[in-house]
Amino acid sequence: MALVYAIVACFCNTVVAQPNAAKRYEIDAKRAGVNPTDKDALPRSREFIRLDSTYYVGYMFEGSYKVDKSSDYLGYRNAIPPLRKAFALFQKDYGRDMKTLFSAPQVYMQFVNKYADLLQIANSLRECYDNLEMPDSVMWVLDRIDSYNFPKNHLFTTTTKAWTYHRNRFFTSEKFPFLKNSVEANEQMAFAYCYEAFARIERNRSVNDVWFGPDQSESDRQNVYHYLALLHCYNKNYDSSEYYYQRMAEGGGVSWNNYGNMKHEVGSFALAYDFINKDRFKFGSNKLLKEPYYYLPMLDVYAGRTKEAMTTSKDAIEYSGSTPGFGWYNISLGRSYLYDGQLDSAEMAINKAAAFKELHIGTTLTQSQYDFTINLLRLQVIERKMALVSFLNKGWWYSPSSLYNLASLKMEKMMLQYVLINQLSANPERGRVVYDLFCAESTTTFDEAAFLIKDFSPAFFIKKYQGYQKNDNRPNLNRYFRLLTYQMQWQDGDEDDAMKGYDDMIKEVTLDTSNEKLFLGRLYEGLAKGYSRNKKNFGFYSNTLLEEYPQLLPFSGLKMNMLLTTSGVNDDNTQDVLKELRKCNIRWGDDAAVSQPVADISFEKKGDKYEVTINVNSATGKNIVNDQKMIFKQTEGAGKEIALRLFGKGGALVYEKQEGS
Repeated sequence: MALVYAIVACFCNTVVAQPNAAKRYEIDAKRAGVNPTDKDALPRSREFIRLDSTYYVGYMFEGSYKVDKSSDYLGYRNAIPPLRKAFALFQKDYGRDMKTLFSAPQVYMQFVNKYADLLQIANSLRECYDNLEMPDSVMWVLDRIDSYNFPKNHLFTTTTKAWTYHRNRFFTSEKFPFLKNSVEANEQMAFAYCYEAFARIERNRSVNDVWFGPDQSESDRQNVYHYLALLHCYNKNYDSSEYYYQRMAEGGGVSWNNYGNMKHEVGSFALAYDFINKDRFKFGSNKLLKEPYYYLPMLDVYAGRTKEAMTTSKDAIEYSGSTPGFGWYNISLGRSYLYDGQLDSAEMAINKAAAFKELHIGTTLTQSQYDFTINLLRLQVIERKMALVSFLNKGWWYSPSSLYNLASLKMEKMMLQYVLINQLSANPERGRVVYDLFCAESTTTFDEAAFLIKDFSPAFFIKKYQGYQKNDNRPNLNRYFRLLTYQMQWQDGDEDDAMKGYDDMIKEVTLDTSNEKLFLGRLYEGLAKGYSRNKKNFGFYSNTLLEEYPQLLPFSGLKMNMLLTTSGVNDDNTQDVLKELRKCNIRWGDDAAVSQPVADISFEKKGDKYEVTINVNSATGKNIVNDQKMIFKQTEGAGKEIALRLFGKGGALVYEKQEGS
């Protein structure tokens, strides 16, 4: 009976196809040796459609070519109609053949090329929908492929469904009907699809072993391990995540970037950097975000390597051009400039990111995170600008221009805080990706989280971070929860409790001093602020802050002790520059015998310009700034710029005063 059905089906297909059989034969002959992504594919697609507009091949060539050449929203949107038409025409003409594809070797050999076309069409269409944030359509494509019940899941439809649930976990069925109505429920569905993938592999193992060899299932299992490792990490099941990453490492298929981000989340920063760096030069399409170029600069900022962070971000921007990832790399560059003290450059990079229409391809990072991160960095820029008002002019309170600038910045800060608090309150996973401080799915740092929450409700967050100290299962990060607790106490006016916490922590805490300099900087900043009230130990802790993270000092409100020595050209212009420098909020010492940081500034005249060479050593003799050069012509602003560069700020060799600075 089955044989009769197969004969009848083949006959029916032949009868249906007869009117166009010759033209389809011609199309199939002409497409030989031409890939749908070749430069000749688009004119060929038009020729194929003219020959037979009811045959899927022309539309497949057109859609595949457009997908391959797309790097923006419009490109992927324009690829959908031909791909969708190809998908429909294929299923109309060859759907029944696909259902019997694995019934016999001769059937498989007859239709294997058609099978490959189906997979290409479906995968390209899924990619378009995914890149355009249309997950309901992604699920539709995957369901259509699953309806054929292929024993070998070459498109990994089940785990792709798991990833689609995870990537859209913060939405509900009101937005996309296939979703559940909470983050937790969507995560449960993602896990369920992964376990269904395991079950599917086992159900079809014996059949697939015959068709594809006895070890065929291992690559399928590796695919499931990948998604389970990500899901367990997000759900804070770190032992399980580690288990699956180890299985992938043994099989040679681990994503070192993802493994590194898991190590980042648990506070193993050295391992995180090493693992993520392994994927830094990994071959891949330049049309998607390469996450190492976003997360490596973040780890560099933690380690005080701001110059290296800038270089990595600039390399990514140069490589990517205006393709997906460009916006994220500019966010990373903005953060790198920010922690180096280069506020104008930080603002420029952040504004570039804000103006760019980013597509979040090949990543679980989202547009809402993109917008939130940009605004959070903008908030830090504003706060640092406010701090500079008093640092660059210790008499700012009787300067009308300084008071006006400060008032304008405060208004700008309040407006941005309003936007941020609304973005935060609308985020159902804010506890996981913001308050947790470290999350592999987060795009912000622990320090940025502290800047965000300190002005909202310190008492609420004191209780929250005390709870993290007791309940979070990441021992390496307990010190960060303690640090934020004490920062919030200080913000709430409990300065004595905060100082007791800081003092206890400095005696007890152990950490990776090479990779956690930002943590140390914030700890020493807190201690220096506390001891500035009675001067006891202030010099020690402010000097230690200078040694660990000097770029933080100009924005801390601390008045640093420093001995100033000058040499070289001494004329009216250099005296004007030094006069401006001495007006900055630094306590200039005059006794070389006193233990304190020493700034040495040398002037050399070159034509109508001056070259200044800057050297700074800490009170213990550690070199902070080594022979940094700066060339200026106009004296106004040069002294203020030198003051910032005494604390490790980078900048252009030729200094030009920025408008409004």
